[in-house]
Amino acid sequence: MAPTPASDIPTHSASRQPPVGIDLGTTFSVLAYVDQAGRPVTVPNAWGDLLTPSAVSFDDSEVIVGREARKLSVQSPDAYAECFKRDMGCPTYRRPLRGLGVPPEVLSGYVLQRLKQDAEVRLGPIRQAVITVPAFFDETRRRATQEAGRLAGLEVLDIINEPTAAAVAFGFQHGFIDLAKGGVEKPLRLLVYDLGGGTFDVTILEIAGTQFRALATDGDIQLGGKDFDERLVSYLAEQFQAAHGVDPRSDPQDAAQLWLDAVDAKQSLSERTRLNAVCSHAGIRFRQEITRQQFEELTRDLLERTETTASLVIRQAGLTWEQVDRVLLVGGATRMPMVADMLRRMTGKEPDRSVSPDEAVAHGAALYAETLMGKCANSANPRCELVNVNSHSLGVIGVDPKTLQKVAVVLIPKNTQLPNRAARVFRTAQDDQRSVCVPVVEGESHRPEDCIALGQCVVKDLPPGLPRGTPVEVEYRYGGNGCISVSARVPRTQHSAHVDVHRELGRNLDDLKSWKTRLCGHTGS
Repeated sequence: MAPTPASDIPTHSASRQPPVGIDLGTTFSVLAYVDQAGRPVTVPNAWGDLLTPSAVSFDDSEVIVGREARKLSVQSPDAYAECFKRDMGCPTYRRPLRGLGVPPEVLSGYVLQRLKQDAEVRLGPIRQAVITVPAFFDETRRRATQEAGRLAGLEVLDIINEPTAAAVAFGFQHGFIDLAKGGVEKPLRLLVYDLGGGTFDVTILEIAGTQFRALATDGDIQLGGKDFDERLVSYLAEQFQAAHGVDPRSDPQDAAQLWLDAVDAKQSLSERTRLNAVCSHAGIRFRQEITRQQFEELTRDLLERTETTASLVIRQAGLTWEQVDRVLLVGGATRMPMVADMLRRMTGKEPDRSVSPDEAVAHGAALYAETLMGKCANSANPRCELVNVNSHSLGVIGVDPKTLQKVAVVLIPKNTQLPNRAARVFRTAQDDQRSVCVPVVEGESHRPEDCIALGQCVVKDLPPGLPRGTPVEVEYRYGGNGCISVSARVPRTQHSAHVDVHRELGRNLDDLKSWKTRLCGHTGS
């Protein structure tokens, strides 16, 4: 899918306000839209680059985002942030910035704001967007992503999974999204192997007609190209220390430069079999040869983790490798030759590189944004339909009658096709219980403390005198758009309650201008 040159992107009037698709990546982010010919197009940033580094730096007057921010990582490491996507759902970024704890939603908001502002130069005002997330993101992280979009001034139409978006781009690329043909004639099973800068997902989808149906998904939000970079950083630092007796990582600026050099070395080793990497510290410039084979040995366990996940997803989908038609590579880290080699050995298939590993996710999100807008306009012919599975189990916290300990009980297991519903009868824990609280949790563990609390449904004002063990009927409904509703009813008394767990109920943070004032000292321009 060749990108459209910047000069060929038409300027749209403010009245059209095309929806956009945004791949909010760990290391790079991309914005795309669907042009008047129905094609997804990546919008270059102000520098003319298709990819914008997901990096933010602060100085005394302004917030710097993207390529220039990365340059400042060496000059001002205490004011520089990257890979904050991994911290989504946490109260603050992993370390203070200029002495302040900054929520990752704010940092992501600055990246989204920059993407929006750069694209508006070419497209006119942008208001609506579909933003992608790793399939294995839990609800807390999805809420945080929604909040980042709000901070950037976007109306987030939906949050969709990155592998699903890539599959939609693949479908468009190969003519499956063709209303005249009614989509692909024979169902096609596609495994999307998505190894990005900071997260990893494997999703199996079935394309039938114009429907994209997820069968199973799994992943690791703490595994990506950054971890491969870190192995090179550690290797080079250890070699330097062995030769000169000091660790170059002890100086923040030298450590930041070492990271940049390690990234360059990793990328070069995808094209070359050996190179000389440079590490500088304390006035010493150290050169160390490293081969592709050495790098692959240093990172073998990381690659094996992805292999284990891919094998697990195949089992969860109830399939064999022979029943998978294509293995699609997505994410910049899939350019490492060892990834394709491992997949050939494991699957017996040649990995598919037919879509851009950097742009496919944003393109799919843009196509889906257009579909959503068509639905809003009551279009009878949506371009595609997405049917997802839940990446984490949905359950309730109850009390084990034997141990009287709180336990998490799964009602809708992970990889259940959505929409779905589940019902179960619980019983009151004591005599004369006047209310029933149903805590809604997400996670696979039976230990409540290991699960993520999403909300609670409370049945109040029960009549006095109810005996212990009175039945309570609990029903969960999990919508195709990820919305969760919980109902609880005490049949004996006809008392009931209902609650909707909305993604919009994430943290309501101060706006980006307020954060700029705190981090830069004043509002600036």
